[in-house]
Formats: sequence, C-alpha cells, structure tokens
Amino acid sequence: MFGIDILTAPPKRERAPAAPSLAEVTTRARRIALLRSGRRRGPITRLITPWDIGELTQPFLFLGYCEFAPGWRPLLAVHPQPGVATLTLVLSGTLGYEDAIGNERTITAGGVKWTTPGERVRHDSGRATDEPLRAFQLWMGLPPALESSAAESRYLAPHEVQEEGPVRVILGQFGQARSGLAHVAPDINYFHVRLRDGEHWRYVAPDRHNVTWLAVDRGGVRLREGARVYWEQIGLFGDSRGVIELQADGETSFVLGSARRLAHPLVQGIDAALAAWTPGEVERGRVARRRRGQGRR
Repeated sequence: MFGIDILTAPPKRERAPAAPSLAEVTTRARRIALLRSGRRRGPITRLITPWDIGELTQPFLFLGYCEFAPGWRPLLAVHPQPGVATLTLVLSGTLGYEDAIGNERTITAGGVKWTTPGERVRHDSGRATDEPLRAFQLWMGLPPALESSAAESRYLAPHEVQEEGPVRVILGQFGQARSGLAHVAPDINYFHVRLRDGEHWRYVAPDRHNVTWLAVDRGGVRLREGARVYWEQIGLFGDSRGVIELQADGETSFVLGSARRLAHPLVQGIDAALAAWTPGEVERGRVARRRRGQGRR
C-alpha cells in the first residue's frame, strides 16, 4: 500500500519564460508531482513525516490521521520544540485533553486546537459520545519571526470556524471566509473540504504558495489532469502555478494545505516529540537521513 509517483523536473532554459497571466493560471491544471499512501500503525496513519516527504512539504512537517473506537485511551502527548506548532482538527467524536495548568477540556467534532511551544498537552480519546473519534493532527514550522514568540494555546469551537461552500477554513482564507487563527500562522492556508458524490471544486493557491498538498480521509477525488487520490492517500502538487480542479468520487472529506516553502530546515530535532505518533519509526528516520547525508539510499 505504499506507492510513489514522482514527476521529473523540466529541463533548464537559457532564458526564463515570462510570468503567466492570471487567465493562464486559472485555466492551466496544476499537476500532482507525488502520490502516495500513508503508513498505518494501529489507529494512526502517518501521511507526512519529517524524515520523508516533510523535507518537501515544509512548513508542513507532520500530518497524522487517527481513528479511534469509542472509549477512553491515550492518544498522544504533545511537546512542541521551539519553531514548531501543532494543530488538531476533530472530524467526528469528542477529543479530551488536559492543558498546561491541568484543566480538563474537550474538543467536539468540527473544533480546532492550536498549540505552540511552551504548552504540554495530553490528549485522550473522549468518552462523551459513542461516535468514533476521527481527527487530523498537523505539525507546522513557524517562520523565524514567530519562533521566539510567547506560547499560545487557542481553541476554536465548531461554530467559530468560517465556511465558504464546502470549505471550512482552519487557517488562512478562502473566498470571504477567514480563519480565527490568521494571526498565528500568516500566509498559510489549511482547509477541510467536504464534497458530495460527483461535486466539483477548484482551488488556485496564492501567488507565493509553492507547496500545496491534499490528503483524503473519506472517499476520493479525481483531478482534471487525470490523477486520483483516495482514502488515506496524500497528493503533493508541483511548484508551478495553476488551478487544482477536482471531482468527488463518493461522499468525500479531505484536508488541503498550501504555503510558501520555508528556506531554513526544521526537520531536525523533533523526533522525540513525534515518538507517540510514530512508534518504531523514529530511529529508522534518523538512519534514513544519515544515509542520505552519506550519499546512500
């Protein structure tokens, strides 16, 4: 269940082509450069990890999807390092957590939890409902100007997340809908999109966004240029500009992230913090990075 499809870079030109017009951008299909299935261990599927495609998706360093049966059991412990923030999006069920000062709280379906360095949070799958817990957790590198900022923990209730059509705006802006967390992660878009079978949707990333991906947790999508992304898969789009136009295959739910790629590396030094999400793979990640540094595969 592990497949990769990588498009090679175009040949170098002696003279850079003229910048595309807005009309060209909004009609040209933006193609998927890499398509892969996540790595599943128990109830957790890892779609982005720092030692794998996280090196291509910065500032998005880690993306995990979890699905727990009803009941109370440990989910993860969050200990962000400086320069890294975590964002938990609950898709269904209820997530319980204990904040930095010991207060017990819950996040219901559609709610969002933002945590920056300095807060230590223990999450547990909640017992408030009989519905399975489904959630995405995203780890993001903060730009240098925000790395030293004071720790901030924010919670958005479901009704505080603005929507535009089928899009719930978790970070950034889509149409007239804006995120209540815009100030903590400027120039990053992160959406939760829900489509009915056969419904169409399109997205054009902002000018400077050269990192764009989507990860499906239910159903699947068919891109205009022919690629397909299905349940627990992630598609990473090429750097060139253009429109992402897709059609839902069945009742579909996915998240999409886009941002400007960070110039400075952030994938080092967060292995210990990810151990709860990636049991047994942390050391393999270190070995893989060391081998690449030695010119081996």
